[in-house]
Amino acid sequence: MSERRERRFYITYLCNAVTETLSSYGGIGEMVFGESRTALRLTVPKNAERAVRACLKEKISEIVGIGYKYAFLSERLRVCLGAREKRLLTAALIAADFEGDKAYIARKLSATDEYSLDGFFDFRLQALRDKWSRIAEYVPENFAADDLKKFCDFLVGESTNKIYVRGNEVYGENFAPLRRSRLTGEEDTETEIMLSDAGFVYCLGDVEDSVGDFLQKYYAERAIFS
Repeated sequence: MSERRERRFYITYLCNAVTETLSSYGGIGEMVFGESRTALRLTVPKNAERAVRACLKEKISEIVGIGYKYAFLSERLRVCLGAREKRLLTAALIAADFEGDKAYIARKLSATDEYSLDGFFDFRLQALRDKWSRIAEYVPENFAADDLKKFCDFLVGESTNKIYVRGNEVYGENFAPLRRSRLTGEEDTETEIMLSDAGFVYCLGDVEDSVGDFLQKYYAERAIFS
């Protein structure tokens, strides 16, 4: 698996995600840093191939459905929001369609021994890029903070997903740590919560004041503090 050097954090994410599955079968993973590209080279035992391919398909779908979409929308959205609120809007737009996007991306991935992430995105996902362009066009330039609040209220009200927050860490329903905000180029608690498409947020112990304020604003009665 390879990617342009400036997006090497996608390959790092992929390496971290596949390591547990690979190691359990005695496989080996190695990151390779070139002048223009970064790659992940896997040596996979025959009996591990199916499990590793399944893991790669899921994680590559996450990289495209979150990382690529975040970069794509960020370049095209023209809204009356500050940088922080624009980041939250972009994360909310990703969460709204994530499961559908992820399933589509997975179907487009062929079983091959080499994956070029940027090549796959550029040459196999034109229909998805067209869809994302339409989404960006639908958001008016006068979209402001009040509109963001209403949009988030709608998304939260439609979701039954549960997540947990402890300090700056965010966990899914199975208490596995969530790290998908890394795909936006910056790991961030609030963005992580928004990407999770959470309907209910359970805070385990104290949270930072900024995170508490965020939850009170965007999750209101759906945030439970203990």
